[in-house]
Amino acid sequence: MNTMGLFDKWRSPAPAKHRATVSPELPVPGGFTVVDVETTGLSSRNHRVLEIAVVRTDTSGRVTGEWSRRIDPEGPVGATHIHGITADDVRGAPKFGDLIPHLNHWMQGTVLVAHNARFDLAFIRSEYSNAGWELPWLPSLCTLEASSYYLPSMDRRRLADCCAAARVPLRGAHSALGDARATAGLLGYYLNPRNGTAVHPEHLSLLSDAAGVIWPSGATRQPKAPGHGETVRARVEINQAKKAVSAPALVQLLADFSLIDALDEGAPASALPYLETLVEALEDGEISTAEADALDDVAATLGLSSEDRTAANRSVLLALCHLALEDGMVSRAEKAELVNVSTLLGLPKTVLTHALDQAEAARHERLSTGLGPLPDAWALGDPLRVGHKVAFTGCDPALREQLERRAEALGVRVLGNVSAKTAMLVTDGGFSGTKAEAASRVGCRIVHPDDFSTLLQHLQPAVPRQLKKVPPAVLADQTAAGVSAPPADPSAERDPAIVRQWARENGYAVGTRGRLHQDLFDEYAAHLSASGQAESEPVS
Repeated sequence: MNTMGLFDKWRSPAPAKHRATVSPELPVPGGFTVVDVETTGLSSRNHRVLEIAVVRTDTSGRVTGEWSRRIDPEGPVGATHIHGITADDVRGAPKFGDLIPHLNHWMQGTVLVAHNARFDLAFIRSEYSNAGWELPWLPSLCTLEASSYYLPSMDRRRLADCCAAARVPLRGAHSALGDARATAGLLGYYLNPRNGTAVHPEHLSLLSDAAGVIWPSGATRQPKAPGHGETVRARVEINQAKKAVSAPALVQLLADFSLIDALDEGAPASALPYLETLVEALEDGEISTAEADALDDVAATLGLSSEDRTAANRSVLLALCHLALEDGMVSRAEKAELVNVSTLLGLPKTVLTHALDQAEAARHERLSTGLGPLPDAWALGDPLRVGHKVAFTGCDPALREQLERRAEALGVRVLGNVSAKTAMLVTDGGFSGTKAEAASRVGCRIVHPDDFSTLLQHLQPAVPRQLKKVPPAVLADQTAAGVSAPPADPSAERDPAIVRQWARENGYAVGTRGRLHQDLFDEYAAHLSASGQAESEPVS
């Protein structure tokens, strides 16, 4: 292919740090173009592209060419510790507008692909606009969003997570070309039906859509003057000044966090990239100005309403509450981090209180499932139940440790003191101290370790907690949609999913796990009756 003329300037000598990585020839038309950008910050409105890479593939995902170039951002380079690019690295590099004709040749007629495509394409579109170009609507495939179809069981969906699941090598992470190559490998995995999942028809239909896009031949207005983004410098400095906070409790919760759990807790399915961006922003226990701007941008590009964002934020908080309660208790450190997360997400403390109550009720319900009835010859009085609080004093140390571990595993809380809420004090009578005195004072039941072992053996389900509605003021803060009407189809009245949805929309503290309590079905039936809808059959 003759590369003289138009592309001579891409071949002219340049410092090694600026020189493009480029295939000998431009690929043939059609197929996919994987793009990745490294940027000065997280907001396409206020930050600039530092480096761009493209990797072309054919329609089956086979790589046919690649190219990358560093770019003069006309301002600060931002977080060098992340992307590794210094001001010296881009000194004398071309501006983005200088590269647009070359980029057009690589991208036109193809489907654009990126991991979290809305992020990369928002920056590319912004740079085209800065240079005076009008970029048309472009068919695109987001490998992050598509991972829900091709890699459905993953907890997190960052590029590294998806590549690990698909066994795609990721080398040179946080360099544009390294990430673009990895994303191209991920695309190839998606497009290979031998990996166990048929290619989604919509992803193949994008190819014909791309062929019909008319690309611009030149700028339609004057470029924006250098320095138009003076706010960039201030925002970058804020971002660079931000220091990571040591928050091991939050780090552990986020390490165990699953996007699937957030979706199960009510986050809109379309909010997946927003959720991933949000969790990454929370990892150091802060949300900087730049990260807040980035979340606004992601929400805007996804078309998320304020109600969608609130639902997504609440779902993250609720999922974290479930994780914190996995071991039966929320430590002080975990509680402090949950309060911090609630504040960062703009959620009132009452929402956190309800989220913790909801998570605890769901855990109790889960642990109560499958527990058998008391034997006919039961002689130990009131049974021990999931969620009960107990305390120990005296007892053989080895036996006490064994009983405490067993109780915690079954959902019984072991506390260090005795109060009016303590179900029983376990003691062999060999030691009489402050706990025994407190038990006598508040009328707490006292049981022998042998009897406690029997009580654990015949543990009973938790007493259903009274369902609480979110206070009206809080509900108004969280949703502008108000209370939804009950379903008009009487045949749906027995469907637990519909009852659960109605309950959540009307402020009841219910989770997405386990069976619904009977009193919730009764409330739903009463609501139908009050609204004049006849029941076709009893609600159960």
